[in-house]
Amino acid sequence: QVQLVESGGGLVHSGESLRLSCSASGTNLSANAVGWFRQSPGAQRVMVAYITRTGRKEYLGTVKGRFTISRDSAENTLSLQMNNLKPEDAGVYSCNSVQSGVLWPWGQGTQVTVSS
Repeated sequence: QVQLVESGGGLVHSGESLRLSCSASGTNLSANAVGWFRQSPGAQRVMVAYITRTGRKEYLGTVKGRFTISRDSAENTLSLQMNNLKPEDAGVYSCNSVQSGVLWPWGQGTQVTVSS
């Protein structure tokens, strides 16, 4: 079965950086469009970035220019480099497929906390 494990979150101050990683088992991340999602208390899960099978990348407007999504096919991992973090970026970050008809079981996610 598919298992997704996110890591790399933590507590940082505004302006600092974090690099999140998503390790996948049971599925090939390079065979799907995959993305990073964020969920904060009282809010819906939103997609903040994704990368297609062909390598095209898109970002939520509020993170564009600060975040970079990437994929390592050899390691079967997905990463999110987050620079110049802001309090509004806080939440639990998870990875998953964004390909139509494909959604894997959600992992536990990794917590990102940003203080002013």
